[in-house]
Amino acid sequence: MHVRTGDDVVVITGKDKGKKGRILSAYPKTGRVLVEGVNMVKKHTRPNPSNPQGGIVTQEAAIDASNVMIVDPKSGEPTRIGHKIVDGKKVRIAKKSGETLDK
Repeated sequence: MHVRTGDDVVVITGKDKGKKGRILSAYPKTGRVLVEGVNMVKKHTRPNPSNPQGGIVTQEAAIDASNVMIVDPKSGEPTRIGHKIVDGKKVRIAKKSGETLDK
């Protein structure tokens, strides 16, 4: 996958096109990601100890990883990912600005 948990991304297609958010979790086997504040769905919950009232809650649902692009740390625009060897380590770089994405 071209994205990891904690990356800042922008949605490039679908009903939430243009929204920015941080990846909460990634699911490489299915090729999906959970993005903060994107693809909100309503879920009916039964009363339980953490929510004694029950009811309808809104939460994020996973979207396909191909529908998001990494945000360039320098310009804030969507960018593709490249790889480069720096000090014997393989790091991800933004194609637009050449900035490294790995901390």
